[in-house]
Amino acid sequence: MSHLHRAPWAVVVDLDDTLYPQSAYLAGAAAAVGAAAAAAGLDGPAVHRALDAELAAGSDTGGTIDRALLAAGVVAEDVGEHVPALVAAFVAHRPASLPLHPGVVEALHALRAVAPLGCLTDGDPRTQDAKLAATGVLPLLHEVVVTDALGSRAVRKPHPAGLLELARRLGVPADRVLVIGDRPDKDVAVAAAVGAPAIRVRQGEHAHRVDGPTPWRTVDSFPEAAAAALGALHAAGGLTPSA
Repeated sequence: MSHLHRAPWAVVVDLDDTLYPQSAYLAGAAAAVGAAAAAAGLDGPAVHRALDAELAAGSDTGGTIDRALLAAGVVAEDVGEHVPALVAAFVAHRPASLPLHPGVVEALHALRAVAPLGCLTDGDPRTQDAKLAATGVLPLLHEVVVTDALGSRAVRKPHPAGLLELARRLGVPADRVLVIGDRPDKDVAVAAAVGAPAIRVRQGEHAHRVDGPTPWRTVDSFPEAAAAALGALHAAGGLTPSA
């Protein structure tokens, strides 16, 4: 456990697997791709099953639909013909709702009551906006930055551009935010890139990944992370409730 050198003035949270289980979104998106594959004359259920397996192996590795088509028996020379439409179906998936992890709503309310609260998330802005809407957390956040909207995949975490922009919008120096997220290689690392502390939440796809860089705290749930963050925020003194 590292030492918190200075009390934070704001909190920045990740979205996927931090506030809600990303598997819930991926399951619906994979079903949408399977339906689109069937409409294109392919074996839709086979594509759906293959994509589920690919996403379970790693949701941000790239080329998942290509590999799923091959696994479903589509010949290699035909894969490129189908990929654009299936990628479009994945991106266009708009879930009516997504389940939050237990205690998230109460924890977000508590955090925003004492400090500026933002969300920093990677991904296609259309997809991330749909997730935010489906979780219902938008009214609890003062600001949201989707990194891809700033400069495509090149500025995804741990690139500091998104966190710097979010800190600017929240009105605090970047090194005075406290980042809460599930991924050491992204959430903890982006905090480290600007000299900010981070709390790593061990849940979701990356729950068993080894810490590195070292977070200020490692916990097992978002409410635990929020409780630690609230303690750090109160240590700052002089904070006024945020509207």
